[in-house]
Amino acid sequence: MKVLVANLGSTSLKWRLFDFSNGGEQLLHKGGFERVSDYPKAIEDCLAELKNAGALPRESDLAAVGFKTVIAKGVTGCVRLDEQAVQAMEAYNGLAPAHNPPYITGIRLFGRRLPGVPLVGLFETAFYQFAPECLMRYAVPDPWHAAGVRRWGFHGASHKFIAERSAELLGRKEVAERARRLYVDGARSPVSGAPLRVISCHLGGTSSITGILNGAAIGNSLGMSPQSGLPHNNRVGDLDSLAVPYAMRSLGLSLAEAERQLCEESGLRALSGVSNDIRDIQTAAAQGNAKAQLALDVFVASARHWIGGYFFQLNGADALVFTAGIGENRVELRDAICANLDQLGIVLDPVKNNSTRATEGVISTAASRVKVMVIPTNEELVVAREAKRLLDSWGSRESQVVNRKS
Repeated sequence: MKVLVANLGSTSLKWRLFDFSNGGEQLLHKGGFERVSDYPKAIEDCLAELKNAGALPRESDLAAVGFKTVIAKGVTGCVRLDEQAVQAMEAYNGLAPAHNPPYITGIRLFGRRLPGVPLVGLFETAFYQFAPECLMRYAVPDPWHAAGVRRWGFHGASHKFIAERSAELLGRKEVAERARRLYVDGARSPVSGAPLRVISCHLGGTSSITGILNGAAIGNSLGMSPQSGLPHNNRVGDLDSLAVPYAMRSLGLSLAEAERQLCEESGLRALSGVSNDIRDIQTAAAQGNAKAQLALDVFVASARHWIGGYFFQLNGADALVFTAGIGENRVELRDAICANLDQLGIVLDPVKNNSTRATEGVISTAASRVKVMVIPTNEELVVAREAKRLLDSWGSRESQVVNRKS
């Protein structure tokens, strides 16, 4: 069984092709295009590359195309992306304006190009459907909550992979299996021994922090939309609810303009005045740019705030994991986030930290009670696994994919 996972951006198409034949899971091919202006041609070129590489000799060998979909109204879990599901995504375009529209366009184009191949979406909200209600609820009137004003959580595929892989590295195979089967069994499976507590830090262009207990999420720093939580590359992160109407009145902004500025001109870009790229900001800060240094300080303070919150909710932590572009590569930011936390049992090893970039490893000292780890994420593998599970469930009543509707 071959599953193609397509990662869609507004001007990019990246893919990975997995083969699940004979009970294994093998990455057959990966690639991508940037600065895409013609999506139908990009899809054709993707299929041509797969064929020329010998990874997909016949399109009929493709069992499904999987997508790391973000959010849809009334739909979560792993589902077939029929027109009803796509329309549910469109209904929440306003919550994920940078993510949903390009995915919807790509899904429809793949559907027209490969009409006989099932399209499957694993929604990023799925990992949080078992989180305690008290950590997902906003203090809003009931009609607001019923309309969808609540914490949903995102980066689900990434944090789910960290839940699985960290448990494996910590020698907790039963927790790793529980995490892998979460969308089948829910959070009901018992775990023997002490609870496994992991805080996962997905730090990149969009950043989020998740608390994980025994392989299941208890919450996520991203709330109702991917615009919340930590400051992102050019999106604001957490903001007081009255700031928007105040700024509109004071600055004479329309709602559309206020939304545009919060989504396109805020975050690290606004704080630094330099760039939305953390590498450029670090370079400017090293050259004495005070605004750039402030952007880094705000980012670090926000990360520590969320890590601290989940540390309390979990009554400690067995592992603190860094992943994604910033988390895997920016050693200085990892050091700043973990600075002066020895009383909490978090002590980095400077040599290990400085030598670990985009590779898996422990970067804390042997005496550190909390293992600090770098684990490169693999969202595409999680999507492919769940797509395969959904396909298998269509032919077997023994495997059921959780698809809760809220």
